[in-house]
Amino acid sequence: MLNKNCIKTILNVKYTCIDKVTMLADTSIMIEVHATKGEQCRCGICGKKSKFYDNGNEGARTWRACDWAGHKVILVGPSCRVNCKEHGVVTCRFPWARHGSRFTRKFEEQTAWMAVNCSRVAVAAFMRISWNTVGPIIERVEKDLDINPNARFDNLVRIGVDETSYRKGHKYITTVVNHDTGNVIWVAKGHGKTIFEQFFKLLTPEQRNNIQLVSGDGAKWIDECIKEYCPNANRCVDPFHVIEWAMDALDSVRVDAWREAKAATKEQPKAKRGRPKKDTPSKDTTATELKNSKMALGKAPSNLTPNQQAKVEWIAKTDPRLYRAYKLKESLRLVFHNDTIEDAKEALDAWFKWARHCRIPAFVELQKKINRHKQSILNTIDYGLTNARIEAINNKIKLSIRMAYGFRNLDNMMAMIMLRCSDIKVQLPWEKDEWSSFFRLG
Repeated sequence: MLNKNCIKTILNVKYTCIDKVTMLADTSIMIEVHATKGEQCRCGICGKKSKFYDNGNEGARTWRACDWAGHKVILVGPSCRVNCKEHGVVTCRFPWARHGSRFTRKFEEQTAWMAVNCSRVAVAAFMRISWNTVGPIIERVEKDLDINPNARFDNLVRIGVDETSYRKGHKYITTVVNHDTGNVIWVAKGHGKTIFEQFFKLLTPEQRNNIQLVSGDGAKWIDECIKEYCPNANRCVDPFHVIEWAMDALDSVRVDAWREAKAATKEQPKAKRGRPKKDTPSKDTTATELKNSKMALGKAPSNLTPNQQAKVEWIAKTDPRLYRAYKLKESLRLVFHNDTIEDAKEALDAWFKWARHCRIPAFVELQKKINRHKQSILNTIDYGLTNARIEAINNKIKLSIRMAYGFRNLDNMMAMIMLRCSDIKVQLPWEKDEWSSFFRLG
């Protein structure tokens, strides 16, 4: 067998003594260990020296360590309970494992790294554990690595907020991103004013006053929180959501045009059986063409294919009302392409005047909605701040949920989001480890 120093180096543990190594019948390796004298009788939660209470119900515990060339490695060590002045009677601390875990620290870090970068099936197969076990591991690793979460709130100048669904049935989480670092700084279950307020309550008055720009969609609860907690910040409405509003209005006009064309088709006499005569008029396909024009109407003129360009030209001749709605949408999109705030304001005022008198109810209502967010839209153009970064993070969050085939435990899911999208770095067992997060109170 290897000598004890080599085994300790392979296990990558500290403050640990190797007592005995045994090869079991199933080719797994059992290693009997115990903590050094200075690390014995410490509280499992705070790590402070405490009085011995009893040996507990088990007397000895087992922990799964990283495999050795495909062989399972099991650590076996004595267990006891201590009476902590702060936390009462708790299980003692083990240098090689986190409190409440049956896996070594390095095993959990490798599992967390796999969960961040691989799918659910790959993690469970490679680590040879159940996926239900991976969720609690992720939560423990995130809690252990995130030593000072409030440090993310320092030097906040530009932030973005958005909600994203994590399950069917209108289940949402709210995320806040620091635009300067591109990292998630806060995530919580639900959405709305009461949820967003929780973020501002974590900030100090100086940190709130330091925030200058807040980007997001046109949700009213974002405006209310900004006015209440950081009134000096400028609100920016993301251009993507503004154009999305215009696309919804345009699509409603297209659907109305399709329904009118379909109703007109039903009034036409039905074709008789047999081959039609030469002078028989061809079947009216206006309703079908309008139904299939959503893609062409959604694109900018410079991005249209020849067939889509021909379809837009056909709409201009066939349905002037729908074509006018398309031009209104394009005119609004071009507002965000102005170089100066004066030109943007002039173009937006001209669009308001056009939309107000366009005789299309959907766009008349749209201009009222956009007029309520006029200053926020101008701030977006002036400062050039969009919600593109947080929308990309939302896609990353959805990808994480799909890779895990969903999360039953919301805390595990939020821990995964922080590991993948924040500044927390999960290290592999062979990477440099200062052990500072665990022994800082030792």
